[in-house]
Amino acid sequence: MKRIESFCVNHDTLTPGMYLSRIDGDAVTYDVRMVTPNAGVYLENDGIHTFEHLFATYVRNTPESDRILYVGPMGCRTGFYFITRDTISRQRAIELVQETCAFIEGFEGTIPGSSRIECGNYLDHSLPKAKQYAASLALVLKDWNEGRMEYPL
Repeated sequence: MKRIESFCVNHDTLTPGMYLSRIDGDAVTYDVRMVTPNAGVYLENDGIHTFEHLFATYVRNTPESDRILYVGPMGCRTGFYFITRDTISRQRAIELVQETCAFIEGFEGTIPGSSRIECGNYLDHSLPKAKQYAASLALVLKDWNEGRMEYPL
């Protein structure tokens, strides 16, 4: 079987940040890495679940919403995949994630899509953890730019 591209990334050198993972036609996949892989600290399900709901809600309510294809957590619980159309510049993709972090840090109220009829695991949410994850990622991405989007060797 063909080896999946994301498994070819050296996870021993990967640190938190935002990386260009792959381009498939007009779909651009970003690796939004929030914790260092295999370092013993992983995103907890309730926090990553809330982060996902808020991330998806925010970016799908921006002027770029028609060009957002997917927001979803990695199974290894170290970050997210963010998939956009290639008509969103790499710099704007970074800005969208930075804006998302600010949105989550300041969010109060009911988590969008968190009722029993809207969510398949509606009891598994933590806004405080999502805010903590957003604050940490915001620090990492504070001065991030396109030149830093390549995976480390």
